[in-house]
Amino acid sequence: MLKIENLTKKYGNKRVVDDISLHIRPGEIYGFIGHNGAGKTTTIKSCCGILQFDSGEIYIDGISIKEKPLECKARLAYIPDNPELYDYMTGIGFLNFVADVFGVGAAERQERIHRYADIFELTGDLAQPIASYSHGMKQKLAIISALIHNPKLIIMDEPFVGLDPKAAYLLKGIMREICDNGGTIFFSTHVLEVAEKLCDKVAIIKSGRLIKTGTMDEVRGDTSLEQVFLELEADND
Repeated sequence: MLKIENLTKKYGNKRVVDDISLHIRPGEIYGFIGHNGAGKTTTIKSCCGILQFDSGEIYIDGISIKEKPLECKARLAYIPDNPELYDYMTGIGFLNFVADVFGVGAAERQERIHRYADIFELTGDLAQPIASYSHGMKQKLAIISALIHNPKLIIMDEPFVGLDPKAAYLLKGIMREICDNGGTIFFSTHVLEVAEKLCDKVAIIKSGRLIKTGTMDEVRGDTSLEQVFLELEADND
């Protein structure tokens, strides 16, 4: 569903993403782990068509993000680590705006908005302006907006930041349900315990290069993901 081939992105002479390749298949929750500045967000934004890259290729459902960016974007949803929403809109106004962009019919959008707003306990706040929302409420609204068009692929950058424990638990359940129904999720996280329990596969990136990839069992072995991550960081230092 998401195929990254020899992706390279430079800023000046510095390679922030250096010839990385990953293949995330339908039904997989794939975790992307690395320290701050490792290249996670640059990779994610390249996959979403937000950043242009210097070399390599990215395919969404077999379609090149370079050649047909709009077709790719119609198949995915992106949740950034710090959602930049339209503060002057109401919550429901923003969700309807997103539904209009993706051409979601009235019945489908109403059902999905009602379902997910109830799950995240945001229904009573949808009539309020987004400017009045806390960071956690904005994060919930961004998550709901990403689910409205039932995307085949969801790409998330630190999705659990700002969420309370209950909302984080609910999001993990939704992620698993989506992938059990054939969807695909690629997300970055600093919360290694979450990745260890939730992910089918994981990739660890350091200074723009992949240093370990595979199933959770392959990467973790007989120890914990946290221990593996710390040992790999130390070895590469």
